Amino acid sequence: MTCRHDVLDSAVVAVQTTRNVEQVLALFRALGDETRLRLIERLREGEQCVCDLTDELGASQSRLSFHLKALKDAGLVTDRKDGRWVYYALNSEALALVGRLIEDLKPVHSPFRVIRQCE
Repeated sequence: MTCRHDVLDSAVVAVQTTRNVEQVLALFRALGDETRLRLIERLREGEQCVCDLTDELGASQSRLSFHLKALKDAGLVTDRKDGRWVYYALNSEALALVGRLIEDLKPVHSPFRVIRQCE
């Protein structure tokens, strides 16, 4: 017999797992674009105004704003307004999470270990 507590625990784990999968997908989708990767590379040097990024990347402000919004929505960058300008910076915690996610993709066992023989 399954107790109510076990069912609730299973439901909570399922919701958390779904939420985690959605978060991971959002992170990797945001990273799956050349312009966004170039923006991240530029932001590694520190906080920058969108006007400086347009000059450095040779792209229109509207195009970069679209990509910066995608990075922000994924949690990879933060922004702050100062007058009429918006400054962007990398979110080091989100990037550390990406690193841990990549680390978790490594094989658990030696690549030469046979887990199951097919017949």
